Amino acid sequence: MEPNALLGVELRHLAALEAVARTRSFGKAAGDLGYTQSAVSQQIAQLERSVGQRLVERPGGPRPVDLTDAGRLLLRHADAIVAQLDAARADMAALAEGAAGPLRVGIYQSVGARILPALLRRFREEYPRVEVSIREETDAADLLRLLEHGELDLTFADLPLPEGPFETEEVLSDPYVLLVPAKSELAKRESAPPLRELAGVPLVTWRQLGQPEIYLRGRVPDLNIVFRSDDNGTLMGLVAEGLGLAIVPLLVVNPRNPAFTALSYGNRIPPRHLAVVWHRDRYRSQAAKAFAELARELGADWVQRVSEPSSASAASTSRRRDR
Repeated sequence: MEPNALLGVELRHLAALEAVARTRSFGKAAGDLGYTQSAVSQQIAQLERSVGQRLVERPGGPRPVDLTDAGRLLLRHADAIVAQLDAARADMAALAEGAAGPLRVGIYQSVGARILPALLRRFREEYPRVEVSIREETDAADLLRLLEHGELDLTFADLPLPEGPFETEEVLSDPYVLLVPAKSELAKRESAPPLRELAGVPLVTWRQLGQPEIYLRGRVPDLNIVFRSDDNGTLMGLVAEGLGLAIVPLLVVNPRNPAFTALSYGNRIPPRHLAVVWHRDRYRSQAAKAFAELARELGADWVQRVSEPSSASAASTSRRRDR
């Protein structure tokens, strides 16, 4: 055989060999494949010329056809290739239905810590063949840029968004809280103090200027930022060690950490509005739509849990009992 002889083999030739071997008839193979009997005969003949071997015994008359030793050997490879072709066909159908394929999602830290784990678990139960990849950035502007350039299918971001080709679905309304050390006098309060009482108080916040710092400027006399970090864990650690207070969205706070207490601002500081964002001019798969809808459902569940009076009362009672 010439080294490149098999380059003339086409998938339809191998499919014809598999059908003939399975049905032991050119006519039945033609029916299964949707060809004429002469077309199947031609494909087998072309396959035999390509491999340089007789592959099918043709006894003639009503007797069933059979494969030669060379035909059976090649069939082993043909079976695997046809099976892969069937799998590819199923995958393409699933992709068209949104049940398979890649889904690239952008997040930042608070979403990754509080929303993403349950979201991924639920999503994988419904769409096990969708390959979700996560991209985390500290700045939502970076995530929106990746989305605009087609490197993400969805991203989480705060509303309102900058100008761009974006469409959104709000996931949750996230209230701001004052984070104080658990052993401080402030921790004994039921809610956050008025903003004016933060005058000169050491505060820790993010490096990127944004909410709530923009809101606090002009409302807190002598705004005193002493540390900045892009890592939520670092901010929590600084507060726990008494190096400063922090005003953060409630979603940032780890409720299981006993080192600090979160005091509610209620409506005194406008909450942040977290949304799932997609590119309005790009195709959005059924999986992407389902992911966004599930994020909205879990966001609503989270809002309900944190707003339940019984939960807040229990947390307050727990803090007093601990003291």
